[in-house]
Amino acid sequence: MTAAQYVYAIGRELDPAALAALAGLAGIDGAAVGQIAHRHVIAIASAAPSDETALRARLERLDELATLAKAHEAVVAAVAALTVIAPLRLATIYQNEQRVHQMLRHRHDEFDALLDRLAGMVEVGVKLYLDNLSPDRAAPSSSGRAYLQQLSQRHQRRDEDWRNAAAAVQRIDTALAAHALDRSHHRPQPAQLSGAAGHNVLNAAYLIPNRRVTEFAELAQRLATQQPNIHVEVTGPWAPYSFATPDTGDRS
Repeated sequence: MTAAQYVYAIGRELDPAALAALAGLAGIDGAAVGQIAHRHVIAIASAAPSDETALRARLERLDELATLAKAHEAVVAAVAALTVIAPLRLATIYQNEQRVHQMLRHRHDEFDALLDRLAGMVEVGVKLYLDNLSPDRAAPSSSGRAYLQQLSQRHQRRDEDWRNAAAAVQRIDTALAAHALDRSHHRPQPAQLSGAAGHNVLNAAYLIPNRRVTEFAELAQRLATQQPNIHVEVTGPWAPYSFATPDTGDRS
């Protein structure tokens, strides 16, 4: 029985030149990366860390999580340059190589159709941030009544800021989606995680043709500059994580 397998992605079969490039690739904890094939579909895999419990514990530590994610994404990016792929989630582990073969055999047609859809496509991330919200505290006043009135007006302006931002976000998102094959909305990131200024009011990914990345990014920037108090962050292109993470079922 072979060792447990860490699977990075599902992809199309590799030609000899691509296989040679894959042979020099190192994955999680420096493990050699290879392919497990069934017909025209492959799994990109390496030997998993021997202690899966310890690996799960590492995922709970931000520094270790960042190290593992960097290694995982490096393999995905390298293989994406060789063939069309559907990336899998971080720490997708199978008990042995036979289990991976079984997964590929049972779901070959599903993966085949998914890879057809993703051929020539990439993911571009777009985050919109709302700046300069009206302050929610009123200035001191000689009159309690005037103070309450100022406070009410400031609350109203703040609510209006949010309503206007929501409408602007919807317009931008709809316009971008019209230029994409698909889109996926993610939970907005709090400032302490993103490190960005302002309130994250849109965190979305769009599936677009690789040849249109620059055009799409320019469109996102142009749409954002047309809206007051909104700025945009465009990232990518990435392998299509948001559109290609199939549930690979029982891995035991």
